[in-house]
Amino acid sequence: MPSPYRALFATPGTKAFSAAGLLGRMPLSMMGIGIVTMISQLTGRYGLAGALSATLAMSAAVFGPQISRLVDRHGQRRVLRPATLVSAVAVAGLLVCAQQGAPDWTLFVFAAGAGTVPSVGSMVRARWAAIHRGSPRQLHTAYAWESIADEVCFIFGPIVSIGLSTAWFPEAGPLIAGGFLLVGVFWLTAQRATEPAPHPRQQDGRGSAMRSRGLQVLVATFVATGAIFGSIDVVTVAFAEDQGRKAMASLVLAAYALGSCLAGAVFGLLHLKGPLPKRWLLGVCAMAVSMIPLQLAGNLPFLAVALFVAGLAVAPTMVTTMALVEQHVPRTQLTEGMTWTSTGLAVGISIGSSAAGWAVDGMGADAAYVVPVLSGALAAAVAFLGYRRLGRPAPTRGGHETDERQHEDGQRVA
Repeated sequence: MPSPYRALFATPGTKAFSAAGLLGRMPLSMMGIGIVTMISQLTGRYGLAGALSATLAMSAAVFGPQISRLVDRHGQRRVLRPATLVSAVAVAGLLVCAQQGAPDWTLFVFAAGAGTVPSVGSMVRARWAAIHRGSPRQLHTAYAWESIADEVCFIFGPIVSIGLSTAWFPEAGPLIAGGFLLVGVFWLTAQRATEPAPHPRQQDGRGSAMRSRGLQVLVATFVATGAIFGSIDVVTVAFAEDQGRKAMASLVLAAYALGSCLAGAVFGLLHLKGPLPKRWLLGVCAMAVSMIPLQLAGNLPFLAVALFVAGLAVAPTMVTTMALVEQHVPRTQLTEGMTWTSTGLAVGISIGSSAAGWAVDGMGADAAYVVPVLSGALAAAVAFLGYRRLGRPAPTRGGHETDERQHEDGQRVA
């Protein structure tokens, strides 16, 4: 492991909570694609599959920030465990209804209930932020590491989920994802020494973190970015099925995550100079342009290469986004602020999944790759229109530092 990453784990407890977080966020890459695979296996209806995946993502978008706000006030252990149990019960109900051929409305009810899943990645990043509060460079490396962990999930999660659902039984992928969630969250919340201190309501009084104009820009852009991710998942599964190799969809999607993972690993070693907002804008635009070659994919090998190249822009953009969130929200609302970016992605995934499902049913998998292309163009447009707001950090982050110090720290991270 390169020295910056080795130094990152010198603090006691960091290896344990990072491992627990990796396990607990596996459902992020397994559940949605698992539902798509399960429903398409059982019914052959990609429109229904995409709509259910969209319902899950939209529900997570609604509940996620509220759960994280409670975490900021009451602590991770007291909030995450009951929220996770509710999500696990809903997943079980969804699988039973799907297997028994229950009416469609029951599937949507349980998919919505499963959205109470906590944003495990935000919880782990909040722990890193508490540990490395005074060290911007180490925090940059920590965020890069977490981006790598996200992509590891997206490399192996779809392989496990799609592979189990196609080779074992249709419900296997979502079932295993639910098990990962339970084990990961309960393991993470058992580690009290690294848990960030809660900030009761009377200590902040600021309302929602979304009052930050900079955070609003990040979240709005991430809605379009999420539509890229959601549509790619659905269309790629359908494209692989058209090619007669549906199980290969997991490997093709893994190539996308692998490109992002490698880029994130390198990015974590760098300490680039220059303003964060411009670097973030460049990353969003690169993600948009990388969608164009997908429309030319005539076979799975070409698609895998195109997705690998597209993935190179993902992790660096995500790392820069987390650094910007840390600048634009108070420390007492950091978990909520990070979760709002995940919420933007979840809303976008829901829109992209649904749009892609209907596009596949209506005009075929080949043509449906226009959905991520249009989503990328929208993300770039929103980023262009709003990125200047990102040059004005929040007045304070929990009352610890002044505006000037915030800006200087952001530049040093840059």
